[in-house]
Amino acid sequence: MASQKNKNGFYAQSGGVTAVINASAFGVLEKARQHPESIQKIFAGQNGILGALQENLIDTSLNSAEEIKGLRTTPAGAFGSCRYKLGELNKNFEKYRRIVEVFKAHNIGYFFYNGGGDSQDTTKNLAEFIKEQNLDIKCVGIPKTIDNDLPETDCSPGFGSVAKYVATSILEASLDVSSMAATSTKVFILEVMGRHAGWIASSGGLAQRTESDPPHIILFPEIPFRLDSFTEKVRETVEKLGFCSIIVSEGVRQENGDFLTNAKGTDAFGHAQLGGVAPMIAELINNKLNLKNHWATADYLQRSARHICSKTDVEQAEAVGRHAVELALNGKTSVMTTIERITNHPYTWGLGSVDLKKVANREKMLPADYISTDGFGITEKCKEYLSPLIEGEAYPEYQKGVPHYTKPRKVLASKKIDDDFPI
Repeated sequence: MASQKNKNGFYAQSGGVTAVINASAFGVLEKARQHPESIQKIFAGQNGILGALQENLIDTSLNSAEEIKGLRTTPAGAFGSCRYKLGELNKNFEKYRRIVEVFKAHNIGYFFYNGGGDSQDTTKNLAEFIKEQNLDIKCVGIPKTIDNDLPETDCSPGFGSVAKYVATSILEASLDVSSMAATSTKVFILEVMGRHAGWIASSGGLAQRTESDPPHIILFPEIPFRLDSFTEKVRETVEKLGFCSIIVSEGVRQENGDFLTNAKGTDAFGHAQLGGVAPMIAELINNKLNLKNHWATADYLQRSARHICSKTDVEQAEAVGRHAVELALNGKTSVMTTIERITNHPYTWGLGSVDLKKVANREKMLPADYISTDGFGITEKCKEYLSPLIEGEAYPEYQKGVPHYTKPRKVLASKKIDDDFPI
């Protein structure tokens, strides 16, 4: 291995968390502990990259093996995450300089950043800055996003578990609605995340075993919303089956390209804050069809549901964390770990890496041939892609009837730089 000697590592979580991001943290920390000759300890950023900027470094060497192991079955960000974009290198020099200053002060030779497209952009920019400074700090991105929109990787850890949750939720809710439809609710609407890409919405289609099974309608960001064809589909479904179950992506757009909902401002990454499309769809159904309906939003529930995680997702999340350490120890930098599908039947996969320039600030949309010809469902090709990603169960330990989750101690390392950095 082309490893450095007697260096520390820095790991941080970024953006919206997932049910399995801590499995990636477990992979990083456990793998690093196996190489004390190269990595003395791993610091974790308190609240993501803010931990580096503010020199709030959690010393994970003080956490027991049991605490680290518990991360594998614990949802959310154990060390804290944040939505904070460093921005372009040439316009935010002081931020990158500050991070490197902190890294030098704490003898950090490895940087592992666990996040989506914006986070991979940060890793790329930091790697470029480090190169300009003639420093030897390896920068490796670890994929994470429930949206599954990272390019150059077969899937993104976090997505498989959300997909399992959505498919399960629409199945169970639809059974409830169908049993009451004769005298009560006729239409059920479930809003899911996904931003600009319809991957999460598509996963609800895995609940469908026959043509008449729910979901009967999926509204994708990739397909412009047309009111007349939508309401006609709802009407036909209710007339035929007695009820209609709908999944709607938060990023559904009008024919002119605008979001169906009005944006509620932007987040720290500059993305429109979405949500609130389900009640809008419900109101349209009320106005056009006068059908009793209920709506729900999966919201944080879909990304925090560790109790129903996909085993495949957990294993892949852990694996990309381990692989990130392996890549860094082998001298790789400015790369992201990737998942590579080998075969579908049986499902087999491996690990690889990709230059961050091919990933940063890019989105992978749902392919056109994954969407049915009427625009309201998914194809068999889509099911073939999705199905393995939700396979298997990886239940956490339960105590007194509820999951037992780990809360690792967060002991901060002593600061070595006196000045505070404004955020």
